[in-house]
Amino acid sequence: MKAIEFKSKIKDNQILIPTKIQSELNSNQDKNVRVIVLMDDSDLYDDLIFQQSTKDHFLKGYADSDSIYDNY
Repeated sequence: MKAIEFKSKIKDNQILIPTKIQSELNSNQDKNVRVIVLMDDSDLYDDLIFQQSTKDHFLKGYADSDSIYDNY
C-alpha cells in the first residue's frame, strides 16, 4: 500500500485536499484507500509536560524525613 501524507484543515466538515494530491487521486479512481486523521494535540501535550514538570519540581523539595506528616 502506498502512503500519501499531507497537512490540511477541516472546513465545513470536509478535509481539503491539496491540488497536487488531487491529481494523483484522480488517476487512481475506484481503488481502495485507508484514511487516517491525526488531530494536532500539541496544546494538550504541552499541558501534560507542564503538569509533569511541575510535579517533579515540587517533589524535589520533599525529603524522606517529611513522610512523618503523611499519616495526619
